[in-house]
Parts: sequence; structure tokens; C-alpha cells
Amino acid sequence: MTSLSVEMLAADAVEPITSAGNAQLGIAVLAGIAVIVLLITKFKMHAFLALTIGSLALGSFAGAAPAKTITSFTAGLGSTVAGVGVLIALGAILGKLLADSGGADQIVDTILAKASRRAMPWAMVLIASIIGLPLFFEVGIVLMIPVVLLVAKRGNYSLMRIGIPALAGLSVMHGLIPPHPGPLVAIDALGANLGVTLALGVLVAIPTVIIAGPLFSRYAARWVDIKAPEKMIPQRPSEELDRRPSFGATLATILLPVVLMLVKALVDIVVDNPENSVQRVTDVIGSPLIALLAAVIVGMFTLGRAAGFTRGRLSSTVEKSLAPIAGVLLIVGAGGGFKQTLIDAGVGQMILEFSENWSIPALLLGWLIAVGIRLATGSATVATISAAGLVAPLAADMSTSQAALLVLAVGAGSLFFSHVNDAGFWLVKEYFGMDVGQTVKTWSVMETIISVVSLAFILLLSLIL
Repeated sequence: MTSLSVEMLAADAVEPITSAGNAQLGIAVLAGIAVIVLLITKFKMHAFLALTIGSLALGSFAGAAPAKTITSFTAGLGSTVAGVGVLIALGAILGKLLADSGGADQIVDTILAKASRRAMPWAMVLIASIIGLPLFFEVGIVLMIPVVLLVAKRGNYSLMRIGIPALAGLSVMHGLIPPHPGPLVAIDALGANLGVTLALGVLVAIPTVIIAGPLFSRYAARWVDIKAPEKMIPQRPSEELDRRPSFGATLATILLPVVLMLVKALVDIVVDNPENSVQRVTDVIGSPLIALLAAVIVGMFTLGRAAGFTRGRLSSTVEKSLAPIAGVLLIVGAGGGFKQTLIDAGVGQMILEFSENWSIPALLLGWLIAVGIRLATGSATVATISAAGLVAPLAADMSTSQAALLVLAVGAGSLFFSHVNDAGFWLVKEYFGMDVGQTVKTWSVMETIISVVSLAFILLLSLIL
């Protein structure tokens, strides 16, 4: 990442904002997180405000001067938004182009036309994983729901047999694969290499999504055997278009930033010479900013123009894509502020000392912290940001691959057991027409499987690498 890493930020701080001991710091952390949890769950406060207030509470409980706490929070917020804000915006633009042009529908229809009845759950997980690469989880759900409901209705499938693979594909992409906000912030916080994280994330994602998707859906369909609710089948975007992009052009556009970033990672490993002209070129074109910007510019032609969009329509699409991410940017930024407040208070060093005494592997510790915050707040993004800030000192002496695996471990923990305090839980419940118990037995269990299975593969990779 081109933004300041956590280590650089920590180095810039002349001294900690407080001289509190480990006991007081531990209490301050618990109190700060408790404030965030209460504000989000009990008082239904927006996560941005909850994180801001929680950061100030953390500083107060730790005995820091208010001015120093405010400085830490604003520095963390600014550096986080500077590091990932543009990438989130570019990802949102690409996702909106994909949806509005009918490109997403083209991928869906092409794959479904070639899939047999037995292969349909596998087709759904493939579609969701491809579409989920550039899209936020909530956008992906809204985009995939009509497809899931139509396929289940026309093929007379149990809704869970089709729906669970689609949800698994979207969820795994959201938790493990950049350019989603959580993984991007964790990469920034831990100073990990984006290309290596992306490559290892794909390695972990493939077996995880197979187990949590098509395989688990067999059991989910037995536990909750329901049909697609008629009232929830909405109109698809491409039904209003005269034409839409081709399958090949759409797929190439989606995969362009992924390929560019992976090429950079591969050249960095093989060539490993910053003075080499090839590596210099790949360092530029494979940087997240350039890779995503290239995909957006290409997408304006391969998606927008191919769908018959005028320049005015393209401009309108870009404008509409940016409005919904304001909340995401603010939450991510406030999470970065909370993270920096933790670091400047000396909490990271305290975690480092505790982990040495407990002999808990860093990957497992990162996962456990993310699980705890996820269960408490219901937000995968908040869990990822907070956990990454807490375990950041553990990544200081790690190799490139180990730092990438720590990012993935935190991301995996952030997906654990979605329940009633998670907006995604209610989104799935309402779209699929389930009650709370049915949603827990399907969606919540699926999320837990993703979290645990991906951790197992991450730990396995850590032994090999």
C-alpha cells in the first residue's frame, strides 16, 4: 500500500498518549469496545459515531489527555481514508457499471445457460464469487437475489440449495479478498503486500467457498426446506436495456485489476530487483490505485458504451455509485481512528507482551480478537479494523507471506456467526422469507463454517510457507 503503515505512524508518535500500566490499559480497551457495542446494539447509533465516541472513551479510561486522544483519532482517520478511500470509491464505480450495464446479468445468464441441474449450486457459487470480486457485500446480495429466486422457482429447487452457495461466494469475497474495505484496511494496518494477500486469499477462498457453499447447502436445504417467495422477485436492471455487454468483455473487465495486482506480486517475487525496468513497470500498473482505475476506465467502454450509455449516462452512473459509500468511508475512517488510538495508547505493545506470555500463535490471536468484536458489534468491517489495529505490532517482524496470512486470519474471524446485530442477517432473512430460527440454522451456520474452515486453511498455509 502507498499509504503510511501502522509501523510508520507508531514511529512518528514521539511518546505514547498515556503512561498507564497494562491493567489500566486492558480495562480501557474493554471499556472502549463496550461503549462501541452498547451504542451500536442498544442505542442503534451509526457505527461512525459509535467508533468516534468509543475512541474518546478509550483515551479517557486510559488516562490520556483529551487533546492527545483527539490527535491520535484524527491522524488514524486521515491516514486510513488516504490509504483506502480512493480504492473503495473506484471499487464502487466498477460495481455500479457492472450492475447498471447488465454485465452482471450477462455473466449470470451465460453460466446458468450452460449449467445442468446437478451443477446448479456450483454455478451459483461461481457466479457469486466472480460478481463479488468488485462489489460490496450488500450490493452483491441485492444483485444476486433476483437470480437466486428465479433459478429456485424455475428449476423447482429448495431455496437453500441455490441461495447458500451464492451467499457463501459473496461472503468469502467480502471477508478475504481485496479490494473489499475490510481486507484493504487490514493490509494497510499490518503493512502487508496486497498482491501476496490477494494470491493467498484466493488459495484459501476456493476450498472454503466449496465447503461452505455447495457442500453445506445440501444440509441447509434439509434443515430449512422452503421455496422462493413470489413477492421478493424484483425486476433485473438489464430488462430496461436494449443491449448489454458480452460475457467475455465483462469477465475480462472484472478480472483486470486482479490480474494486474497478481502480476505485480509475481514479478516482485521472481525478479526481486527494484532497479529492474520490468519490475518498475509492474510496480506501477499493479498498484491497487492504478489497477482499479484502469478497470474503471476500461469498464466505461466495455460495459457502459457496450450497453449504449451516453456520456451523460456514464457520468450519472459514476455519481450515483459514490453516494452510497459515504457511510462505508466514514465507518472505515473512524475504525482507523480507533485503531490509531489503540496503538498510541500502547495497547499494541500490551497485546505483544501478552501473546508472548500466553504462547498463542499470532494468526490464532488475530482470529480470536476479530471473532470477539464481530460477535459483539455485528460488523465484519469494524471487527477487521479493530482487530488489525490490536495485532499490528505482531506483524512488524513477520515475513511477507506471514503478514498476508495474518490479514486473512483477521478477515476470517470477522465473518464468524452473523446474528441479530448484523444488518446482513436481516437482509438475508427478509429476502429469503425466513424466520429468525431458520436464518440462524442456515445463514449464521454458513458464516461460522466460512470463518472456521478458512482459519484451518490459513494455519495450514502458515506451516507450508
